[in-house]
Amino acid sequence: MSLRPWRDITRRTSRQIMVGNVPVGGDAPVTVQTMTNTPTDDIKATVDQIRRCEEAGVDIIRVSCPDVESTSALKQIVRASRVPIVADIHFHYKRALEAADAGAACLRINPGNIGSASRVKEVVDAAKSNGCAIRIGVNGGSLERHLLEKYGEPCPDALVESALDHIKLLQDHDFHEFKVAVKASDLFLAVAAYQQLAEQVDCPLHLGITEAGGFVGGTVKSAIGMGSLLWYGIGDTIRVSLSAEPEEEVRVGFEILKALGIRNRGVRVVSCPSCARQGFDVIRTVQALEERLQHIRTPMSLSVLGCVVNGPGEARETDIGITGGGNGKHMVYLSGVTDHHVQDADMVNHIVKLVEAKAAELEAADAAVAALVPEMAAE
Repeated sequence: MSLRPWRDITRRTSRQIMVGNVPVGGDAPVTVQTMTNTPTDDIKATVDQIRRCEEAGVDIIRVSCPDVESTSALKQIVRASRVPIVADIHFHYKRALEAADAGAACLRINPGNIGSASRVKEVVDAAKSNGCAIRIGVNGGSLERHLLEKYGEPCPDALVESALDHIKLLQDHDFHEFKVAVKASDLFLAVAAYQQLAEQVDCPLHLGITEAGGFVGGTVKSAIGMGSLLWYGIGDTIRVSLSAEPEEEVRVGFEILKALGIRNRGVRVVSCPSCARQGFDVIRTVQALEERLQHIRTPMSLSVLGCVVNGPGEARETDIGITGGGNGKHMVYLSGVTDHHVQDADMVNHIVKLVEAKAAELEAADAAVAALVPEMAAE
């Protein structure tokens, strides 16, 4: 029994596939994906964007391949990327063949949209021979006509039936290295479809609330929709679809996972909304700290509270904390214990140094433990 059972999430059991060198499903961590928005044939711009996403912590990146110029550029992009590349294919099966040959780790397709059974077989054969996974991408905005006629509108049953039809096309060719998404911009529709599909298949599920909107609105919709599913134990990989830069999608994705305790990366900030009691400008301080601590990947916690009402209590639960005091003099907590004071003018720089030092300490401890494991196994 867990000490805090109200925090426990029982994850849906799924079989594991590989997307390049990244495991998806099974007991692998929930991965965070995004998609480039540069012209794919502009290799430099695309690689530069991929690099920014890598720095933000992305696990897998999707690249659109609408034409032969894009798939021609893909080989260099794959070679430059440090993370697996998913080639986004819609209707032309030859783009899928070219992308597989160019080194894509995964093909995002709907098998039923690429033509005859012989074309599906060609794509599956190319995926097999190149070690590609496939993501089946069902979308509420582009359901097949016969399903719309059957159900009258996009609904969970229609999305799930579409997914099952596409799955069968792959299974008929003895291909099982696939994951599935049943996305919709209506979060109620998406959540219901994923819940229904999760009960009928054992493949990994890729979560997303598609066309979620701008940064604020899209973040809220994605957090409600994907957060509900993840809390319920559904989801092996996620993409936050925002009208924002891809690296912002990555950061939001990790924040969703961090909030649920599913995956921790970087600094988890606990901060107050601020009020007239605040001893310093909480809002601007948190903004500055979040910006300057983006490079920290080691999981740790930081509390930034403007006054002593909740500050000491929150600081007791975090690695580093700061609580506002009078006359520009604020209390710093280390590992939950009051340690020293800092003045307004030095506060942000001081906290950044403390976080960096704590991260280095935790990394060194992890390295020491890792070094002991092979020694202990050898004894």
